[in-house]
This record gives sequence, C-alpha cells and structure tokens, in this order.
Amino acid sequence: MLEIAANDPVTSPRAVLVESLVELATQGLPPMFYPEKNVFCHRLNRTPQGLEKEGISRRYTLMTLLGLHKARAAGFHSDIDIDGVLTALGMDTNWIDNLGDLGLYLWTCARLRPDSLRHIVASFDLKKTVDQFPDGCERRTMELAWFLTGLTYLKLSGQPGLPDFTDLTHQIYQLVKDNQGSRGAFGHLATRGSSAGRFRGRIGSFADQVYPIYAFSKFGQTFGVRDALQHATDCAHVICGAQGPLGQWWWHYDSVTSKVISKHPVYSVHQEAMGPMALFSLSEATGEDFSTPIFTGLDWIVGKNELNLDMRDQRHHLVWRSFYQGRFRSYSNNVLNFVGLPSSAAGLKVRYECRPYELGWLLYAFADR
Repeated sequence: MLEIAANDPVTSPRAVLVESLVELATQGLPPMFYPEKNVFCHRLNRTPQGLEKEGISRRYTLMTLLGLHKARAAGFHSDIDIDGVLTALGMDTNWIDNLGDLGLYLWTCARLRPDSLRHIVASFDLKKTVDQFPDGCERRTMELAWFLTGLTYLKLSGQPGLPDFTDLTHQIYQLVKDNQGSRGAFGHLATRGSSAGRFRGRIGSFADQVYPIYAFSKFGQTFGVRDALQHATDCAHVICGAQGPLGQWWWHYDSVTSKVISKHPVYSVHQEAMGPMALFSLSEATGEDFSTPIFTGLDWIVGKNELNLDMRDQRHHLVWRSFYQGRFRSYSNNVLNFVGLPSSAAGLKVRYECRPYELGWLLYAFADR
C-alpha cells in the first residue's frame, strides 16, 4: 500500500497537496447538499449570478457518502450527517431502477451500515437483477463493475445470516471480463446481442476502464482469484501507457486495439479521483507501484496542464470539471486518433461546473493517505 508520509522530505510536497485537496473537498461539498431533501445536487454551475445548484442525484449522493465516510474515519470533519443521509435514502428504495445504482447502494451500505444488508438482500432478488434492469441486460461495463464491487463488499462485511452469493459474484466477474479486449482495454457494453453493442460496445470510456480495475482488485483479493488481478493489471498498463505528456487521462479507448480514440474532454475527476482510486486499489492488491502516473495526473489539476490553469477554485472550495473542445474540433480529432494521426489540443475551454461525486471520489481515493 502506498502511503504519503508527511515527514518524508521526498514525498512531503505530495502530502501537502493531498491534504489541501482533501480539505477543499470536505468544505466544498456542503454547498452542493439539499438538507431539506437529504440528497446532493447533480451539479453546481458557475453563472453570472453566482454558483447555482442544478438537479438532484442519488447516485452522486452514494459516491459522495463513500468519500465522506472515509474522510471521517481519517479524522477530517464534515458538516454533512452521513448516517442520516444514508438512512433517508433507504427509507424508500424505489429510486433504484438500474443495476449500477443497486451496486453502488450495496457498496455504500456494506461500508457504512453493514447491519442494513440483510434488509437489502431481502428486498432485492440479487440473483435475478442483472436481467431485470436495462443496463444489466446490455451488460454495461461500468454498471456491472459497480455491482461486482457491491457484491464483493457484501462478502467483506462479514455479516452473519447473509446468503452465499459467491457463485453470483463470480458470474458477474465473468460478465465484466467478457467486455475486455485481448489487449487489456474494456468496451462500453457487450458487443453481442444488440445493434448498440455491435456499434458502440467496443469503445469504452475512462470510467469503463477504472471501475473494472477497482472491482477486479477487490474481487481478486477477496476471493483469491489471481486471474482478476492480472486482467486489472492489463487494463492499468493500457491507461498508464497511453497517459498524456502532462498526465492527462484520456477519454475513450478501443477495446479491440487498446488505442486512444478520443482524448478530450480531460476531466478533473479522472485526474484527482477515479484514476488514483483504481490504481491505489490495484497497487494494494498486487504490490505494483503506480505512484508516478497517479501524481503526474494529480499535478494536472494544480496548473501543470495545457492551459497552465489551476483547476481549483480556492474561494468556493471546488475543482472545475474539465477541459473540452468544440464539437467540430472534437469530431475531427476523433477521426485523426482513429486512423493513428496526431490530434490537436487547440481551442480548449474550461467547463465551469463541479459535481459532488468528483469531490466524493477524491476523498475516497486520498482521505486515508
């Protein structure tokens, strides 16, 4: 496990940066919260009138609770009533209408409220849910990976009286693995069984890479499946090998060739949260050191990027969402990437919004380091 020691003169700048980001996240999340609804917003936008909340997201709320829980355990303070929010989410679970959210709910409850798992298992027929939800039927990589992670933490909870879901967990692992190309990258969904799969399935986003890395790392450790750790490592080598010269984690990958298909947008959440979260987990499971790509990616956030712009808004305790290009330039660059020609980073703009899960996953990746 990689630890960032504050008393180590080599790593102390990293420790200072990480602690500052964790403090920023814990202070930035309360303004994204609706206390009267016990849920986080979908996003916070910068407008001429100031910062404005838009929509609600229970999915983002679950991710954020996972991060806040880890921050609390590490000694950081937050004004959010973590346990109260999770209790409110569980009072009526009709909002869970997809496999991904069910997986995240299992994951969150197993980490925060393991005593609630027996009720959840009684409320959902977990062995049939994959084929009951559209994302499960399409075998979507990210959502299956969340469900695999939830089942793995169900096992790790050690709660007495729970059914044995070992066979189901192995079956879900196989479904996720089926979406991985022979060279290591994951597609977005199963390529067989639907026209969407044939045309869209082979191209996976960065999320389609990192959530399986995380899920396979935890699953492989928990169930002693070395094959899972190897497949996670294969994917990690793909994204690390493709990482940009300024530490950029690129956006889309071809699961057949494992080449980058589209580079932009570059998302802050990938740089400061999702990439580190997955690679830290794999490092813990295998002992392989991914600190260089993790912290090169983190440096992108603080100004070592294409625009020399610090993506942190220290006043409002936020990190702005992304660098992106206009539609025409983005499309032309995708064509160039697909045929193997160099693309252009010209015309980059900043997306001035922040979503709660970005800060939540940042806490989950770094709060205990």
